[in-house]
Amino acid sequence: MIKKCLFAVGLLSLALAGGCAKGGNGAPPPPPTIDVSITSPKRVNAGAIYPTQTVTLQAAVSHATTSAVTWSLSGPGTLTPVTPPTTPATATYVAPATAGSTATVTATLTADTTVKGSLALNIVDITTEVAPLTLSVGKGLTQQFTVVAIPDDAPQTFTWSCTANGVPCVNFVQDSNVSGLAYYTAQDNCGNNCVQISAAAPLDPTGCSTSPQNCTIAKASLVTSRVSGTYAFRFSGYDSSNHATAVVGTFTVASNGTISGVEDEITSSGPAQYSISGGSYAPITASDPNANNAGTLKLPTGFFPNQYQVVLDGAGDIEMIESDGHGTGSGIAQKSASSNVFTGNQTYAFGFTGVDSSGNRVGYVGVLPMNGSGLVVSGQMDANDNGNSSNSVCSAPPCTVTGSYVPNGNGSWHLALTAPVTMGFDFFISSGTANKGNPLTFYAISTDPVDATHPAVSGTMVLQDSSLTYDKTHFKGTSVSALTGINGANTNVSLTLGTTDGNGNFSGQFDQNNAGLILSAAQFPPTGSTSYTYAATGTNGRYTFNMLGDPTAKTVVPPIPFVLYASGANRGFLLDQSSSSVMTGTMNPQGKGGPFAGSELPGTFGAATTSSGSFNVSPSAANLLLTFPGGGVFNVSGTQYPGSQTVTGTLDLNSANGSLGAFSITLTAPSAQNYVMYVLDTAGPCNLQQGPVCAMQSFLMMDVDKTNPNASILFAQE
Repeated sequence: MIKKCLFAVGLLSLALAGGCAKGGNGAPPPPPTIDVSITSPKRVNAGAIYPTQTVTLQAAVSHATTSAVTWSLSGPGTLTPVTPPTTPATATYVAPATAGSTATVTATLTADTTVKGSLALNIVDITTEVAPLTLSVGKGLTQQFTVVAIPDDAPQTFTWSCTANGVPCVNFVQDSNVSGLAYYTAQDNCGNNCVQISAAAPLDPTGCSTSPQNCTIAKASLVTSRVSGTYAFRFSGYDSSNHATAVVGTFTVASNGTISGVEDEITSSGPAQYSISGGSYAPITASDPNANNAGTLKLPTGFFPNQYQVVLDGAGDIEMIESDGHGTGSGIAQKSASSNVFTGNQTYAFGFTGVDSSGNRVGYVGVLPMNGSGLVVSGQMDANDNGNSSNSVCSAPPCTVTGSYVPNGNGSWHLALTAPVTMGFDFFISSGTANKGNPLTFYAISTDPVDATHPAVSGTMVLQDSSLTYDKTHFKGTSVSALTGINGANTNVSLTLGTTDGNGNFSGQFDQNNAGLILSAAQFPPTGSTSYTYAATGTNGRYTFNMLGDPTAKTVVPPIPFVLYASGANRGFLLDQSSSSVMTGTMNPQGKGGPFAGSELPGTFGAATTSSGSFNVSPSAANLLLTFPGGGVFNVSGTQYPGSQTVTGTLDLNSANGSLGAFSITLTAPSAQNYVMYVLDTAGPCNLQQGPVCAMQSFLMMDVDKTNPNASILFAQE
């Protein structure tokens, strides 16, 4: 009887075992698989292996009781299996000395040779990209150039070349410590695009001369002065008594360096317009490596401000901070576009910021349809005055805007609004065209005496893309938003990397420094939440957005309602609708939207503080240099003003959200500071071996030290 029971139990066990082997609900187990990947170096793209490169491969075996594999190679190169195989199995591949072929590495399961996993390795030429790609160099001045080798993991060592009209440059020096850095001093006798600067990787035996397709060659033009021609400019800040000030205007720098123009000011004395006659621009000491990218712009005595420390980007745009000791502030000057592009029916989105008659912060956003015949018809705007969206300017937002505009005859135009209340503004034509890819930009400033219904504001107007349908479906993509506001006497600033999905959902991350309270890479929306949304409120480009808040708190702080008036796809002017911070700023498309490679970061950048929310902010300008020694950490160097202070630090490509274009920057000089950097846009030549890898054009930085309650946003342009 006992034996029969044992036999029955054995049969039952076999039956149960057979049932378990089929998996849950009787399903068969998944078949064994092998995934072959590169584990070293990190971030290597199998589709872009450079000649002679060594990579470590791993075979990850799933759904099998053993993980031993054998290795095989089809194609050029050498493969060295590890014997006996480790767990997991690894092997080493060394690429051939020449490019243009594909090798396939296969791992075969020892226990079942029908189970295989393969990885194709594409062998590509090493290419180099020099930056800045095109620019003007002032005679006798020095310009820094950087180069990067692609793929990113290729050795970052180079042989440089500089020619002027085909002969070696008079003064060109490679940096003794950083192979990817060189200095050109303009002591040659030639003109437009006559200087050509290239760098070749030593692993490429043909170099740039016989294989120019592997080299991006920078072309420089020699000029008497980088600052010349007609510019429009805007500036905002505070005087020595902490009163808000603003200036917009235009100036022309003649061939002999003299300056003339006109500017509108708002000071504690009220608005005024002045003619500019006299002034000068002078670069910093010619022996300085930043000499071509920095200088001092002076206006005649009696103007406010009358002296600016400036930095220049590759395109010649001027970022500036006040340096006359009479106050603080920052601004920008850009080459003026032709007035001929300001014609016909054009709609402009705008964002203005300033103070009311009590000194409280004010923000306006809206759209101005200009009909080409001097009339503003069916415009719209929102305003926030000290936390009140219903105020003396706009009592029931959004408010209808009507009025007219006429030329002043001195390079400026006057905008006279009749609704929502009577208001006057002057505006100056800045940069851009009628093309949506480079939209026309104006700088504007209020001209009314400041009283209860006329705050003192200034800002920017941007031509709206008329080809876009302004609904939530067409407002889709990745963008970076920069916001500035106040918290008492301190600032409240934020950078947001967000994606709109075309269905009204808004997601991403943001960093915020609210008077020293830091939110770092806060992901939104929090799990299970649907509170971060956006919606179109009509067809003229007005949207509502839910942003910021604190999605990381135990008790989630809900987002703040913002209104955005779009100038195009994923770009426009932002205004918080009801908080006393009165956060204002811009949203701009990120460009290609990631992932971002190391080859996109090196270059020389002009950087400066954008408009400050508080008089306690100390504006700064800098020439920043990003060089790539290899690996995932970049060197940050340069000069910061005021004081010509040396900048040193690092940028970490392996930051938690680096693939999205959000990186951390740690400075060690002029003082220990921590920043976040959000890539704003990409442009330039692309190398398709790794996908659309392009030279980075601009980024935004924000101080995230809790010891700094008066952080600001810095804008950097290559």
